[in-house]
Formats: sequence, C-alpha cells, structure tokens
Amino acid sequence: MNNPLIIALDFPNKHEVFHFLHQFQDEKLFVKVGMELFYQEGPQIIQEIKEKEHQIFLDLKLHDIPNTVYRAMKGLAKLGCDLVNVHAAGGKEMMQSALEGLEAGTQAKEKRPACVAVTQLTSTSEQQMKSEQLIEATLQQSVLHYSMIAQESGIDGVVCSSHEVAMIRQHLGKEFLTVTPGIRLNSDLVQDQKRVATPEEARAAGVSAIVVGRGITKSEDPFKSYQAYKQAWEGVQV
Repeated sequence: MNNPLIIALDFPNKHEVFHFLHQFQDEKLFVKVGMELFYQEGPQIIQEIKEKEHQIFLDLKLHDIPNTVYRAMKGLAKLGCDLVNVHAAGGKEMMQSALEGLEAGTQAKEKRPACVAVTQLTSTSEQQMKSEQLIEATLQQSVLHYSMIAQESGIDGVVCSSHEVAMIRQHLGKEFLTVTPGIRLNSDLVQDQKRVATPEEARAAGVSAIVVGRGITKSEDPFKSYQAYKQAWEGVQV
C-alpha cells in the first residue's frame, strides 16, 4: 500500500454504492467493503467494484477457530481484494491460519491480499475496555500487545487509532502497516467514534492508511469532500 485514503462504502446495497462511485467519474479509488454491504450483496459486489479498477479493503474482521478462519480466508483470497482483516483477539494460531488460508487461495502469479489485525475498535474507550472486556491494562498497552502478537504471527499490520501509531512504530518498525479509521476534519462531527484524529494528525503520526466514511459518503458533495480529505492527508497546501 502506498499511503492510501480508503473510502468506507457503508451502504446497504449496490445501487447506492454505484450511485456514489459515479460521482467520482474516472478517479481510481481505494474503497472499503464492510459487513453491511458484503452480507447484503455477496461476493458479486467485489467483482463489480473491481471491474471499475478500484482497490478494495474487504473489512469482515474474521474471528473464529483457526480452521474456520483458514477456510474462510482461502475462499476470500480468490476474490482478488487488496486488503483483508481479522481480530487480533483471535490469537496467534488463528492469525497464522488466516495467512495460510490467504496463501492457499491466492491464484498463481497473483499477490496475496495484505492482512491486518484489528486491535481495539476506535469506538471503544478505555473505560469500556476495562469494564466490558475485563482487560486491566491501559488501552495503549492492549493495542501494543495485540500489535506485537500480530507481527509475531506474520500479519502485515494492524487496525488502530492514530493515537497508538507512534508507539507501534517505536516498537515494531516503519514497515508494519497501521490502518486508521476514526478520521475526521475539524469541521466534522465525531459521532460514534471515541478515538479520532484529523488527516493531518494521522499523517504526522506516521499512519500507513486512513479510512474515511461519513465525512465523504454523507457529504452533499462527496467528490469535493474527498478532495479536501485527500489534500489534508497528503499535506497539499490550498
């Protein structure tokens, strides 16, 4: 990945997806297909988006026993996505099985999808983590721990908030991917995210890729909003 801005296609059906994408004309995007869209439209939606030459992050956050995750990833690899993910809480064996499944399912001469592990959701506060997950460590310690076992498992990187990226870089190096949702312009509402950052803050922290949803998809002018986010992310002065 080359520091992409990933647009979250959080739509209920493909009609709304392609109405949205039509507004970008010939722009080649990196988009995220999550549970809502994939469960409604199935694998066909991936093929239809790929035909438009967009890159795809398939965000299904797999978390199950290792054998099930292996078989699921073997099937998902055949879709030709660029990025997929699992929950780091599934453990080392599960993450290793995810990679083995991706390798087994990737077509000859094709590059396997990159795989990142979700640490703590950006909608989770430290108080929630402690009271609901019964994790006594700090949120940063939890994220770092999950990141370390992900790297030990061979996973390419993690999903985290921008607030943890500098710490992850310090311990795990610059090549370990950090994919960061919860990105907002200063003018945006925070909504249900707890640990948010602006594109400029994410860039300064050394984030590998940012994920933007409602700030673009719910905008009155999505393409204009996309350009604003992209310029901020890339450090373009306007």
